[in-house]
Amino acid sequence: MLVIVGGSMAGIKAPSVLRRLREGGVGVSVIATRAALAFITELSLSTAADGPVGTDAAWFSPRPDALHLTLAKADAALIVGASAELLAGAAHGHANDLALATLLSVPGPVLWVPAMNAAMWHNRAVQANVARLRDWGHHFLGPEVGAFGTRGEGAGIGRMAEPEEIAAAVLKLLTPAAPRDLDGLHVVVSAGPTREYLDPVRFISNPSSGKMGFAVAENARDRGARVTLVTGPVNLPDPSDMQVVRIESALELRDAVIGAAQDADIVVMTAAVADYRAAELKGEKQAKVAGDVSIHLTPNPDILAELGQNKGERVLVGFAMETHAGVERAAAKAAHKNADFILLNYPTQEGTAFGGDDNQVTLVRADGSHQDWPRASKRQVARQLLNEALRVRGQRTTD
Repeated sequence: MLVIVGGSMAGIKAPSVLRRLREGGVGVSVIATRAALAFITELSLSTAADGPVGTDAAWFSPRPDALHLTLAKADAALIVGASAELLAGAAHGHANDLALATLLSVPGPVLWVPAMNAAMWHNRAVQANVARLRDWGHHFLGPEVGAFGTRGEGAGIGRMAEPEEIAAAVLKLLTPAAPRDLDGLHVVVSAGPTREYLDPVRFISNPSSGKMGFAVAENARDRGARVTLVTGPVNLPDPSDMQVVRIESALELRDAVIGAAQDADIVVMTAAVADYRAAELKGEKQAKVAGDVSIHLTPNPDILAELGQNKGERVLVGFAMETHAGVERAAAKAAHKNADFILLNYPTQEGTAFGGDDNQVTLVRADGSHQDWPRASKRQVARQLLNEALRVRGQRTTD
């Protein structure tokens, strides 16, 4: 992926975008415009890309190749912090700097991620340039509505999309169209943590990011399924083209999932549900007191087990997180809860703990048989999970 960093303050997020692309297995090369280097250093971009940065100075330095043609050999181009100036130059075929000259030679798709104030974005000239680039087949992500500027003094449309969203859009752009093997099926996915409030401001929770569940939901959608995503509080935007239900507590999660699962073909429970909630929710913030404090907790419902009691023809998938005796415990859970299989992961394993972009899991069945899957991105794990769910469903319908 050729990544061009434009002359916008949002360009300071470019290193994060580069890191996320590389974590997703995408090779990157980088061009920084002269204006971009007023906001971010060449060193920070080079470190994030693990390679040199193309600049106008490098373009005109003595070298054996034409730098703009070498960089244009990428599969696609991404412009982050795309300014009105870059949009205008590309829309009118300018080649007066390395970024624009290279864009004229990129054969693959081009994805623009604009960043500017609302007045500039709505300007007729900018919108005409955007329309022209769209007509040529260029793709756009955002801009989004929100605060922008160093002190948040501006608000409205114009804010650049977040690095996670940009990386996801790039991976989708570079990935061949997914098979439509889930066409006509309803897939229900739970994701993220739950919050069990003790009083209006304090709660019990865990650091689940929701990334695994979101990856499953997005892969199911891309393969043609109708998707219902039930998610606890996470810092991820709602995926497009699916029903997203936002909840907080385990009781809310239970009601949403049980309701959605009535006509579901596949249910995937990745949510990290709190095992307990307060037996009595205090209506007012409790004052701090000296000494120890005891909190009376009561068990939350076992949603996976409840789904398993009336499973029918549905494929039911659960997740388990263990620090020891993992396979034995996961097999017992699969048997007790009537799950078709459990994906076991390891919270203390470096690089695959809460919040990471990778996962390493073991598929465990109720009979104790299991398969260790290699460490992979959560998107790859999601694809493999749904492949296995389809295999189970196919086997069930032919028996």
